Amino acid sequence: MAVKKIALLGSTGSIGVNALDVIAAHPDRFRVVALAAGSNAGVLLEQARRFRPEAVALQDAKAAETVRQALAGESIVVLSGERGVEQIGGWEGADMTLSAIVGASGLQPTLAAVRAGKDVALANKECLVMAGDLFMQEARRNGVRVIPVDSEHSAIFQVLNNGQRESMATGLGSGVRLILTASGGPFRGWKREQLQPVTAAQALSHPKWSMGRKISIDSATCMNKGLEVIEAHYLFGVSADRIEVMVHPESIVHSMVAYADGSVLAQMGMPDMRTPIAVALAWPERIWAPVPVLNLTTAGPLTFYGPPDPAVFPCLSLAYAALEQGGRAPVVLNGANEVAVAAFLENKIGFLDIPRLIQWTLDGADLGLVMGSVADVLEADHGARKRANEWIVRYGKGSMVT
Repeated sequence: MAVKKIALLGSTGSIGVNALDVIAAHPDRFRVVALAAGSNAGVLLEQARRFRPEAVALQDAKAAETVRQALAGESIVVLSGERGVEQIGGWEGADMTLSAIVGASGLQPTLAAVRAGKDVALANKECLVMAGDLFMQEARRNGVRVIPVDSEHSAIFQVLNNGQRESMATGLGSGVRLILTASGGPFRGWKREQLQPVTAAQALSHPKWSMGRKISIDSATCMNKGLEVIEAHYLFGVSADRIEVMVHPESIVHSMVAYADGSVLAQMGMPDMRTPIAVALAWPERIWAPVPVLNLTTAGPLTFYGPPDPAVFPCLSLAYAALEQGGRAPVVLNGANEVAVAAFLENKIGFLDIPRLIQWTLDGADLGLVMGSVADVLEADHGARKRANEWIVRYGKGSMVT
């Protein structure tokens, strides 16, 4: 059995750490050849010493220099900056790149992997939210498989492949519906007025999943599910009106596919990201993952509810509208959301200000322009962030406007 060589983008984050846990459990199957992170020099240095990759990169130049000095005299190449992270994405010695960088900063290094002909295990949903058509076209042009790591999309991928679907983004039959499950986050069942005083600490406290700060806030606002709807559209070629969201607090059923004959096929498992990571790394084989096996006799009753109330959690509706609008809308949505989440975590805006800021940014943007290149995407993203920051100056907690 040939050893699969892995380049890992975002190695110090939640997905990256879990991926290395899976890889460490199978030293006969996988070898880490390249690691990239943002600024966490300490964790990256520990990972480099444990897994002995050929190269590492940090986007933060100062952090990279710290690692470079610590690894002086060792046979590990240390790169820095955006270019260095992109080099890791397309690392020559890798067979597969796992993209787990959070946010828009993951687009360019993941595209570098695709252009280098690497299969991609995709945990960065922003690649498809921002540049879905361009990204999938590039993958097809380079003969690259894109295997989703998000638990919901992994579930759908597994169901469709078990049904002998060999490719994605080709458009499923008209009777097929995708059902994305959502835990409901920490504020499931809350009224809008209850959300007014919500703090970052409350929003970060997810009842089921252990995730990074940004995705935890997205889960609390339900924007994460909206981004997943857009991601599902590009991965599986299904229109927005055939992608549903269903609240499932237990997070045991990770998503479902409903067929024209009335069958609904689901993938189930414990809420642990190491399962979809193992699926993506080893596909089409199945390997052991260091995860408890699901026992339905002790898991308790499984409950399902309709989608989150749009009057309370408008971010999901904003995402659906952006997908249907097309053009720049998903890019603007994503850029504004990233600015809003960062501002909320810094106590510059309130929890309910997040969808207000996003809507205001969308209202002032020229959404109809076609995204013909990555440069167009990056320009739209830059404009969205600039306008979103204007909202914070005008209406944020430190502003003079009320």
